[in-house]
Formats: sequence, C-alpha cells, structure tokens
Amino acid sequence: MIITFGMMLVFFAGLIVILQRIRLDDSSFSNYAVGDRSFGARYQAMSFLNTWYPGAMFTAFGGMAAASGIISFYVLSYSLLTVMLMYMMAKPVWMWGKAFDLKTQPELFSLRYNSRHIRTIAAVIGIISGIPWLILGMQALGEMFRFLSLGTLTFSQAVILGVVVIAFRQIWTVRIGMRGVVISDFYQGMVAYLIGTAMLIGLIAWLIMAKGIHFSSLDAARFTLPGPGSQEGPLFLFSLVLTGALGGWCWPYIFVRLFTANGVASLKKSAALAIPLSFIFCLALLIFGMLAGMLPSASGHPDDVWFIASQEAGGLILLGLAGTVLLAASMGHIDGNIQATGAQIANDLLGNYFTLSTRQLIVISKTGMLLLTLLASWLSCMTLPALFSLAVLAYQGIIQLAVPQFLGIFWKRGNKYGAMASMSIGFAVAVTLELMYHGKLPWAYGLTSGAVALIVNVMVYVVMAYLIPQSPTEKTRISALFQMVAGHNTMQNPRDHAEKASPDPLNDSLTGGETRN
Repeated sequence: MIITFGMMLVFFAGLIVILQRIRLDDSSFSNYAVGDRSFGARYQAMSFLNTWYPGAMFTAFGGMAAASGIISFYVLSYSLLTVMLMYMMAKPVWMWGKAFDLKTQPELFSLRYNSRHIRTIAAVIGIISGIPWLILGMQALGEMFRFLSLGTLTFSQAVILGVVVIAFRQIWTVRIGMRGVVISDFYQGMVAYLIGTAMLIGLIAWLIMAKGIHFSSLDAARFTLPGPGSQEGPLFLFSLVLTGALGGWCWPYIFVRLFTANGVASLKKSAALAIPLSFIFCLALLIFGMLAGMLPSASGHPDDVWFIASQEAGGLILLGLAGTVLLAASMGHIDGNIQATGAQIANDLLGNYFTLSTRQLIVISKTGMLLLTLLASWLSCMTLPALFSLAVLAYQGIIQLAVPQFLGIFWKRGNKYGAMASMSIGFAVAVTLELMYHGKLPWAYGLTSGAVALIVNVMVYVVMAYLIPQSPTEKTRISALFQMVAGHNTMQNPRDHAEKASPDPLNDSLTGGETRN
C-alpha cells in the first residue's frame, strides 16, 4: 500500500502545487465561470478529453470490451463524431458567447430563443441528469481504492476514502472556478490519456507476447454485432451511436468548453488535436479490454480487467500507476460536473429571476458547488441498487436538449414555443418509456427510449416552427444573429440592427424580455 498509495500521493501533490500557483481572478463572473475565454487549443483539447472520458472508461467500457467484444467500439464511433460536432459548432457558439458574454448552455438557449423560461428548463434538465453520473464517478473511485489497498479496505471503506479525496480536491474547484478546472485538466489529461495510452499499448503487447492472447483466441461471438433478427434489434447499434454523439454536447459540463477558448480558431484546432488523441486512446482501451478478458484471473470480473492486467504485468508499480491514471481521468469529469452545476444554479436559476451582483453570483455558485459535493459524497457512500438505471435514464433525458440546441444553432426558423415544448415533451416521453420498458422497447426495432423520444422531439419542434411563425421583429433578430456568424460586414452586432425594431430584444432575451415580445 505504501507503493500504490504513494504513487497516487505524488500525483496528487503535483496537482495541488499547480492549483496553488493559479492566479485567482473573480473580478467578473465570466472570469470565474468560463476562465475569461482565455485558453488556447492545447488546453481546450485536453480539457475536453479530461471531461469527456471519465475514469469509468477504464472499468465500464474496458469491462464491456472484455465481456461483449466488438460492440463496445460504438463508444469510439460516437466519441469521434462528438469531436467533429465541436468543429461544426465552434463558430456560432463561440461568437455568440463572446458578443453577449454567455457563460452557460441555458444562457445560449435564452439568447437564441429570446426566452427567460427556456433557460430555467434547460438548466433543470442538465442539473438533474448530471447527478447520477457524478455519484457513479465517485463510486468508481471507491472500486479503485479497494484494489490499491490490496484487499485491506472493504468496498464501503474504499468509497468513503474516494469521497474524501475528491471532496478535498473540490476546495480548489470552488475557490478558483473554471480557470482552475481547465489548467488542472491539462495536467490530469497528460497523465490519463498520454501515460494511460502508453500503458494500454504496453499491456496489449504483454498480452500478445507474454500471454499468447490474440484476436484469434477470442470466441467468434465477440465479433458479432446486433442486426436484423437479433435480440437487440436492427437499429440498436445505430441508436447507441446517434444518441451518444448528439448527447455529448447536451451535457452542460461538456458544452461550457465551447466558451472557455480564446477564439474560434483555437476551438477548431483543439478539435483537430482531440480527434487523433481520442482515436488512439479509445482504440487502445477497447483492444486491451477484448484481449484482457481472456485472462483466467479476469473471468467473471470484466470490470476489473484494468487493475487485474496491470498488477499481473507489472506488480505493484504498474498497479499504482493504473490507479493514478484512473484517478486523473475521474477528477476531470467530476470537477467539470460540479463547476458547471454551480455556475448554472447561480446564473440560470437564481440569476435568471433576480438581479445579482458579480460577488453574489460567485458566492451562490460556490455555495451550490459545495452543497452538490456534499450531497454527491453522502449518496456515494450509500447502497443505491438502482443508481446505474438512473444514470441510463438521465442520459435518455439529457439528449432531448439536442433538438432545440442543434436546430437552433443551424436553422433560423425554430421558435421558443417549439423549443420549450419539444424538449419538455421529449424528456417526458424518454423518462416514461425508460421506466416502462427498462431500455428494451419490443416494438422499436432496437431504438432506445431516448432515440424514440428524439423523433417525437423533432416533430414537435418542426411542426410548431411552421404553425407559429416568427414575428417580423423576431425574424430580424434571428437574422442578425446568423449574419454575425456568417461575417457580414453590414451587421456585425445583432443588437445594432435589433434596436431599430424593438427596444433591445437581444438584451431582453437574457433578462426576461419575452413578456414584451
């Protein structure tokens, strides 16, 4: 334990040194919530990866590859599609964010649809959906500490230790805000996805050369995908990839990465950097999982292959490094979740209906982060048998933000009535279907509850876009927004044009102007 815990302590000490050296700047809520939009491509790429790939990747998806084989590669497909979407979304989201000082995903919704209440709905869906995944992340740390203690700690004791460590880490998340999250993501990401990838490649070589395990060693069933006539249904794989790719940018703690960059060029370059890093890391993890699942010691314990193979290949040193890598990956996801939730509580719930000063917004955000940390820590130490089902349910719900988000960014016609109705109805349909059928809809040809709800979601959005035409003032306002992105010199700022038709509809969209429009 001196070796395994000692290696993690060295990593953690290095992280604290970095965090302590970060300059604290809370002169504005933008500085606190989005790091003053000051980060270049390398920081952006690593921050995205450290939030996108949690520590559970090594256990859940490594275990899925070990137990189920090639089907696990769907995570690679939708992860790459998610990065491509970042490239497509970079220009409109960053330009609107910079021009109107947007700090959260719901605030973008409010700007696009000129509605105060859509901001609240989007924030509530995002916050509620993120809590089960936050708890799962903390419990994954418990499993890690149980392994690193070499059986000395029970699972309950290990979870408590993991909660204490991650709660202690949140001192700096609360204190510094997004600047501390992004800078620490760079350090954590280097450990998780560079050292982690090197470890995975080394373990694959060990499995092949030392253990004689090849793809030919695997059962043919590990190479089959669900299709026509399968139990899952012909559209099951399509549904997984579609909802995974669209859902990535629905999570508030992922979306906020579009606001922290110092420009559109940095965002697009970060996507170009993230694609090869994501591809190599995820490919190595899944190949490792498939091969490591053949180890006799991993039989019946697929979720533990990362620790089992590491200890067999390199003893306590490699086991300690495996734990350090998983901790580094877990911290980025948990930190990002807590930071984004705190910002939304202050900015999109209370700040949406009350005029608050910068100091009040920051205090409320810090208080929200502290309370969320305490709540998640308490729940993580409890036995919650339905937690994973809640996490699946949360994912089917959060992806309902995709319709008003993506159609709103790329299509002028949608309105606030369709946006609010579509995501609310879609969320209700997804939750109802998931509770009724528990992920297996016998009549949907393999589509998940979230995918079926997305169809309803799109229909509601499009129908209401045509049934309720935009007013001339709203058309002018939306055209000004899109012209800003297109780069028309005659209308660089939508506010300038909008003022000719109404008092200030763009500013109203962030302060409740829908009562006038």
